[in-house]
Amino acid sequence: MSDILRQHGALFLGSRLKRLGERMQAGASKVSTGAGLPIQPLHQPFLAALDGHPMTIGQLAQTLGISQPGVTRAVGQLVELGLAQSDPGEDQRQRTISLTPAGITVLTRAKLAVWPQVEAAVHALFGERTEAFLRQIAEVEDALEAAPIDMLAAQAHPAVLTIREYSDDLAADFHDINAEWIEQMFQLEDTDREVLRNPRARIIDAGGDILFVEAKGLGIVGTCALQKTGDSSFELTKMGVRSSARGLKAGEFLLAAVIERARQLNAEPLYLLSNEKCAAAVHLYEKLGFRHDADIMARYGARYERCNVAMRYVAGPVPAPR
Repeated sequence: MSDILRQHGALFLGSRLKRLGERMQAGASKVSTGAGLPIQPLHQPFLAALDGHPMTIGQLAQTLGISQPGVTRAVGQLVELGLAQSDPGEDQRQRTISLTPAGITVLTRAKLAVWPQVEAAVHALFGERTEAFLRQIAEVEDALEAAPIDMLAAQAHPAVLTIREYSDDLAADFHDINAEWIEQMFQLEDTDREVLRNPRARIIDAGGDILFVEAKGLGIVGTCALQKTGDSSFELTKMGVRSSARGLKAGEFLLAAVIERARQLNAEPLYLLSNEKCAAAVHLYEKLGFRHDADIMARYGARYERCNVAMRYVAGPVPAPR
């Protein structure tokens, strides 16, 4: 089976590093058990931090770079094992955590029987790259301290949507996307079938064009055609977007690109035929410059039985897709 965390690279890096840590700690745990220690690897940094230095929960959290809830859980476990104790501090609102004699004994045994073995194992694992790897980790930790992932994500603007030109290997997407929405709301008519089954012959070779919108991680999610119906007239037709792309504004992104392509083709008129049931689509057409037009209905509306909306593009410049 494929390794999803590796396959997605940087996207799931946090989960991959967590998995790596769990694997390393699982091995270190066996070393600790073999040495007869009653603690897990996650406890040992706490013992090291408290070695001769009693601290409050807040100080431990700062020293170890771990959240206070995580520190509180781990300290509670050490107290239950009898390896640490919690005493009132000078400020009665805070308590000081320190090692018990048993905790000092366990720490001493860990230093002698566990830490050298685990450190040697890590050097064997990384070889000459050990120090370089540790420096890289430190650099990443410092960078995250300055700018957490959520802040960096808010500043990033990856190209989630991109426009793809027609190619024959996308003909199936053109068919399936349109057949899906038409069959959900209406019935495929003969004119639909002819165009969807032969997009190159009926649209591309006849002087029209087909564009697709691709969403990062989702593939092709939408398509729209410009079908030439006269010397300069073009019908904006067969526009559909998969339900998986809802919320991405893929339809608006695609429609703006198709309008710009129609301009390049000197389309006059640029029109479309639709139905009142497609209310969301009609609203989008109106938003980007199409207006209801009785003349378009009279000239072209008979093409589809389901047509009761005819619109013509009359607006000024539309922002090009970004």
